[in-house]
Amino acid sequence: MSWNRVRLEDVKPIPWRNGGGVTRELLAWPDSADWKLRMSVAEVARDGPFSRFDGVERWFAVLSGAGVRLRLDGATHHLATGSAPLRFDGGAATDCTLLAGPTQDFNLMLRGARGRMERVRGALERTGRAGQLVAVYGGPAGALVDAGHGQIGVGPQTLAWRILDAAGALRIEAADALWMEMDP
Repeated sequence: MSWNRVRLEDVKPIPWRNGGGVTRELLAWPDSADWKLRMSVAEVARDGPFSRFDGVERWFAVLSGAGVRLRLDGATHHLATGSAPLRFDGGAATDCTLLAGPTQDFNLMLRGARGRMERVRGALERTGRAGQLVAVYGGPAGALVDAGHGQIGVGPQTLAWRILDAAGALRIEAADALWMEMDP
């Protein structure tokens, strides 16, 4: 199976009900009505609470802007563009404060699936398993991915994903990108 690609600029923004920003859904798998995993980019325009997603594991990473302060479960987390992604319970009451203006953020949500997200700065090597869904979101300079069948380029602000047909070595190179591995 080849890589699927979704450019952020090709996805229509959907306004939030509370008016605090917009979301662009890049992938809802296996479908948008009954997803097990969902990847999106949010543009947060003002402070406010996050929508609750009961029963969902959520990963959050700042893509651009000065960053955010998230308050959840009695703890405060400061996240900026260089920060590792934060994993938290999507059902937890979460309040977001912008540190110095709007931000653009990446969200990975898992419902009935296992997975992880990590920031890539430089090179990252992993071993994939057959049936695993892997994805990379290219930062400002994009990314390169080698999944054993040659290297592919992933453009800036582009999600590339595929389901691995066999186990094997994976190598991701980027100045700043996000790497995800999921077992749907």
